Amino acid sequence: VKLVESGGGLVQAGGSLRPSCAASGRTFSVYSLGWFRQAPGKEREFVAYITWSDGRTNYADSVKGRFTISRDNAKNTVYLQMTSLKPDDTAVYYCAAKLVGAARYGYWGQGTQVTVSS
Repeated sequence: VKLVESGGGLVQAGGSLRPSCAASGRTFSVYSLGWFRQAPGKEREFVAYITWSDGRTNYADSVKGRFTISRDNAKNTVYLQMTSLKPDDTAVYYCAAKLVGAARYGYWGQGTQVTVSS
């Protein structure tokens, strides 16, 4: 599975961005797609995921109510609608895929930079 993120950028605090993640390859074997982020000097952390077949979602507490993950199965694309952005949301955002039967996310994109200025 190949994942390509796009749609990051620079935005002021309180603004919005909607990065996307296009999947290709063995997408029929994907169980879920997730977004993770890594800020400078910090560990990579989970942001949100969505199951590919039925669209169930889960979010980190830090983004609940501000971020929304969605999918377009016809386009093999997952989106992360980010609103009310804060400087603490500044990070490289990565898309990842977990295959059916897998224990962890085994496929990763190259990441897209999101910078929120105060």
